[in-house]
Amino acid sequence: MDVFSDLIRGVRAHGSLFGRSTLTPPWALHFVDGAPLTLCTVVTGAGWLVPEHGRPEPLRARETIVVRGPSTFRFVDEPGTEAEPVACGQFCATPDQGGTRHRLGWADRGGVDGATTLIVGAYPVRGEISRRLLEALPVVLRADDGGTADAVLDHLAAEAAVDTPGQQVVLDRLLDWMLVCTLRDWFDRPGGEPPDWWAAQHDPVAGEALRLLHAEPAAPWTVAALAARTGVSRSTLAKRFAEVVGEPPLTYLTRWRMTLAADLLAERSATIAQVARTVGYADPFGFSAAFKRVRGVNPSEYRRTAVAAL
Repeated sequence: MDVFSDLIRGVRAHGSLFGRSTLTPPWALHFVDGAPLTLCTVVTGAGWLVPEHGRPEPLRARETIVVRGPSTFRFVDEPGTEAEPVACGQFCATPDQGGTRHRLGWADRGGVDGATTLIVGAYPVRGEISRRLLEALPVVLRADDGGTADAVLDHLAAEAAVDTPGQQVVLDRLLDWMLVCTLRDWFDRPGGEPPDWWAAQHDPVAGEALRLLHAEPAAPWTVAALAARTGVSRSTLAKRFAEVVGEPPLTYLTRWRMTLAADLLAERSATIAQVARTVGYADPFGFSAAFKRVRGVNPSEYRRTAVAAL
């Protein structure tokens, strides 16, 4: 399992398409839920994305922007529009709103001169694992023109234009595909500053070590054992991993184990001793000490707080 796959596995669209709605000026849509991630793609026409904090961003045909919550945002025909904002939330995407062609009260009027066709997907982000992905993203992320996400857009637009049985499942998976491609393109953009864990995946030494730690987090890893599996000396692994990832391999492993443990504790389906064994600790007391050192509270306190927040 690579790092990106681990971090994005909890980010899934679910009934989250707000619709292929054809808009004629003036318009103003206010996305009020503050979803952890929202993907906005213009199929035809153009508009402006106005974040709650920050400058307006133009959005032309076949362009995509990803917005990181919890801030809300508006999509308008132009900055300063006189249109009355229409609040769009999670219930705008439910099947009883009439399907993708009639959601939010707009008819799908293809071919209208000057009309803009918008597709929006909101993504819940569950748990501490996926939260690490959010931490690596800006509030507003613009997809690069001509990236791999562009190839997904035609499939997404075609599916959103019709109402067929099972459509929402197909749209959700296409939105997931679109988001993955958009983020990969953004992390790999020329001149960009991707997070250390992304860049490290392309390194033959640190990348292989990361894959092993994520594939087998409960294994009794030592630097020597990790170096042997990676095919380099202990000193080479330790030096290269720290240079590329930004911390020693066993420090990274401990933080990753505690991230996994945090999500397991929040699920309430396992005892603390079982969680400890799952993340590589035979002794629950040693696990509790490590968890408090990394997370600031002991596992029992963390579980109580996480359960109360549900």
